[in-house]
Amino acid sequence: MKVDRAAIYEAAKKLSNWGRWGADDQIGTLNNVSPEDVVNAGKLIRKGKVFALGLSLKEPIQSGLFGGRWNPIHTMLATGTDAAAGNQDVPSPYLRYADDAINMPCQASTQWDALCHIFLDDKMYNGYDAKLVDARGAKKLGIEHVRDKMAGRGVLLDVARFKGVESLNDGYAITNADLDACAKQQGVEIRKGDFVIVRTGHQERCLKKKDWSGYAGGDAPGMAFETCYWIREKDIAAICTDTWGCEVRPNETNEANQPWHWVVIPAIGISMGEIFYLKELAEDCAQDKVYEFFFAAPPMHLPGAAGSPINPQAIK
Repeated sequence: MKVDRAAIYEAAKKLSNWGRWGADDQIGTLNNVSPEDVVNAGKLIRKGKVFALGLSLKEPIQSGLFGGRWNPIHTMLATGTDAAAGNQDVPSPYLRYADDAINMPCQASTQWDALCHIFLDDKMYNGYDAKLVDARGAKKLGIEHVRDKMAGRGVLLDVARFKGVESLNDGYAITNADLDACAKQQGVEIRKGDFVIVRTGHQERCLKKKDWSGYAGGDAPGMAFETCYWIREKDIAAICTDTWGCEVRPNETNEANQPWHWVVIPAIGISMGEIFYLKELAEDCAQDKVYEFFFAAPPMHLPGAAGSPINPQAIK
């Protein structure tokens, strides 16, 4: 489909979930997950194998191409060398210990985008005014509203493996047909309220080469703009990928930066997970042919935040 500003606004209007769950709603498509869905997702745990989907915070993925984000800075505040030197032995009684701190943007690594993260003109999801996000944080749609909602049935769509490649090429746009064909080949059904995780192989390519240049904000495989219609049709709870920004780059239009974002977050109200580490999970799914699992990825309880670091868990 042709992607331009007109197509963006058309999709935003057609796919909007504004008011669907009430004028005060602040969790969007996570409303699609029922308590029964969570119970049934728990039944998918059959072998007790846990996969951590958070990328190491030591990986220098940020390159300054977008938003002034920097890589996490880990600083030791107290160490064993301090203890061994006797520096912690006064005053008495003393305690020998290690302590540390971390300094990072909320979206510097594996993370959720909050629904206040992207604006459609001067509006956020559900019609909230963009000015409700100020220097003190978001008064509406902050990440804290979903802190107890990120659990349910997870489904991996391993598009790279489906296409027979280690990694999709930069600029490859994953289409609706790709998603449906991948699910069919894997023998898995996409259901309402699912947490859908798409593997492109892009992150693993960077890890293998030990080269993150361009990963954050550069060219990448990702979701085609048309998949915003697929997301709304399937009524999923969240969409996640192993890439920096989920959607294909270069973008499919020069009339908007991240055009897919313009629709999926402020219009549809879907939670978006980015920079997911999927190597071990994908290998296990390919081995046992089971692509569904219990998924849990609670964000930090940081009121007013536009995003949150996470270490998602897939349990089979």
